[in-house]
Amino acid sequence: MNATTTVVGVLDWGIGGIDFHARLVARAPGLATIYWSDSGATPYGKLSRDALAGRVAAVAGELRRRGATHLVIACNAASTVIGHPALVGCGVEICGVIEPAIAATLMDPARVVGVIGGRRTIRSGLYRRALVAAGRRVHARVAQPLSALVERGELDTPLVHAELARILAPLRRIEALVLACTHYTALLGPIRGLLPNVRMIDPAAATLAQVERAWSLSGQVRSDMFLTTGDPGAMREAAVRAFGVTLPAVQRVAL
Repeated sequence: MNATTTVVGVLDWGIGGIDFHARLVARAPGLATIYWSDSGATPYGKLSRDALAGRVAAVAGELRRRGATHLVIACNAASTVIGHPALVGCGVEICGVIEPAIAATLMDPARVVGVIGGRRTIRSGLYRRALVAAGRRVHARVAQPLSALVERGELDTPLVHAELARILAPLRRIEALVLACTHYTALLGPIRGLLPNVRMIDPAAATLAQVERAWSLSGQVRSDMFLTTGDPGAMREAAVRAFGVTLPAVQRVAL
């Protein structure tokens, strides 16, 4: 690849970002990409802010070494550390999912907004502060078990439906719901079943629109590389179950 070739890295702790990746290559079929699942590392929500920023910076550096010029952090938890000093000068242009999702929410006419996400995402307050400052009423809920269930391929089980009912019960009166975890699009069917009159705001879709506006994604020679610090077989199986995406060979890497 020459020096001007755009190579987009996509980072998530697990397979939540696979949905974003599939949409990205559908929109830019000639794009070179590198997907990094960091499921062999400590779950991002359990790391301190400094440790998480250091981990994301290390992955960004390794992706750059493998040719990435741009990086989409397709993970809300990891996107909470964008702007941390550890990521300054990492050598790739970075786009997270939180800022585009906030912008998309502010374009929606809803005055009462729900946000569901992992513990780190919700406790960061990034969504709440931005939306409240813009005059929205915000009801935020930690939906911690959902991403783990999607990773295990549980999309239509009694446990999934029970957890969704518990999480969404206080949100019956909202007008729009931010799915503040890229795994949650795999659960859109049952979520809509519980909140039939609520508009869904998908950070992955908002991020894709932002990336298309900001980066040059056309005119490349298509190639995809899939890497994981976890179990390649489990990653391929989870991608099929959650998003119906059949991955090619997945390479196990260490960092």
